Amino acid sequence: MDQVGTRGTAPAAPAAPAARRRRSAAVTVLAATAAAGFAVFAALRGLGLERGWPLVPALAYTPYVLGAALLAATAAGLLRRWVPLAVLVAAAAVLAAAVVPRAIPFGISGAGGPELRVMSLNALGGGADVAEVVALVRDREVTVLALQEVTPDLLEALSEAGLDDLLPHTVDHSAAGVHGSSVHAALPLTDLGDAAAGTGAFAMPRAGMEVPGYSFPVEVVSVHPLPPLAPGTMDGWRDGLRALPGPRDAEPAAADPGNRLHRPGLRILAGDFNATLDHAELRRVLDAGYVSAATVHGRGLEPTWPTGGGLPGVTIDHVLVDESMGVGAFEVVEVTGSDHRAVLAQVTLPEGR
Repeated sequence: MDQVGTRGTAPAAPAAPAARRRRSAAVTVLAATAAAGFAVFAALRGLGLERGWPLVPALAYTPYVLGAALLAATAAGLLRRWVPLAVLVAAAAVLAAAVVPRAIPFGISGAGGPELRVMSLNALGGGADVAEVVALVRDREVTVLALQEVTPDLLEALSEAGLDDLLPHTVDHSAAGVHGSSVHAALPLTDLGDAAAGTGAFAMPRAGMEVPGYSFPVEVVSVHPLPPLAPGTMDGWRDGLRALPGPRDAEPAAADPGNRLHRPGLRILAGDFNATLDHAELRRVLDAGYVSAATVHGRGLEPTWPTGGGLPGVTIDHVLVDESMGVGAFEVVEVTGSDHRAVLAQVTLPEGR
């Protein structure tokens, strides 16, 4: 009986683990959703399709999204989700192609002509520490200073602290609050007007400068379009960037009655662009013939804002130079009283002009 009973009893088939199947399906859906999200982001960045809020501010964090995409691809590989893995690898490759070159030095370090030491700083509504700003100008032997968010009170305090002794020439478009900007230089300046006129952007003064022994004029623009922080600022942000002059456009005749500067020269754009190189609008400016001083030295990913934490740091302060210029040195320095870091670049003008 025992033998027969044993023979007549079939071994029980293992029941399919329904809970395990549900978990597996959930992981697959999660991986596919993540892959789709990263693919959309990569397409927006790769094709320059970001439009409006919140896509424009989101694109500023592309380097961080690249890191997250690589982590997601690693997880998909460990989980053997091959289709999401392939999509994530492709998205990461697109983002890496956009981000990695900023960390690789390239470009001209010296162009053979006269040297200008350029510094830019957003003074946070006039709150930047006056003594530190003047000390930076003195210690780094700055010859051109572009300030944003400059108030009349800040300019008065800088003057009293000795800035005028170092940089006696000024194009002053200061204003209350965050709207004003200025350019200061060791060489004589001519006020060529405001690039932001009619755009709704903050003041962006254009300062013409004749360098001794150099046959072409040089212009410095203190750049400060509106920040893309809300839907209502998007037009001003875009129009401010599009209003920036090309690197060798002729000067407006009305700004120079003597006609000394009414001819093509060389330009430097320095300031708080409220944009990173991941924004199509800023790449449009570069495509006109400018080069980022930071990327020449492979430091294009060094954050300039904010300094106080809270948000991940992004690179929105730039010195852009005519592509024929050299950049011999580059530095980013924190300044007390501002949530932006100062950006400094040693620029050499092209020889033979």
